[in-house]
Amino acid sequence: MSEQETRALVLRYLEAFNAADHAGMLDLVSEDVAHDPFDAEREIGKEKLRWRLGLAGRHFDETLADIAVMAEEGGVRAAAECTVRGVYTTSADGLPEARGQSYAVPAGFFFEIDEGRISRISAYRNPVTWLSALGGE
Repeated sequence: MSEQETRALVLRYLEAFNAADHAGMLDLVSEDVAHDPFDAEREIGKEKLRWRLGLAGRHFDETLADIAVMAEEGGVRAAAECTVRGVYTTSADGLPEARGQSYAVPAGFFFEIDEGRISRISAYRNPVTWLSALGGE
């Protein structure tokens, strides 16, 4: 894929995230997608990603703002820098009690592309800053 096609693919994925369109997100990834969530170990496979998206959606209402997408020459890898704006809606195991806390934290996503699909997503945000916004220590 070209750099432009890769940027467009990543932007479609992030736009689907903002629309809470999990099916749309999953349509853009490979069956054996590697997902590195910011708060857990790597998970492999579209079904694991579906589960992770559903879990996050039960506890958080998040959108991405200030998105900047960059792609390397050849379009195999891309990165997106953004601000995650969210509301903690329902208490999750291991986290403080949800009271509608809102947060805005910087984040980064790194992608690998294979045969026109996203084959790796690595998500990063500062967990200390995010936990502090939720009222944790």
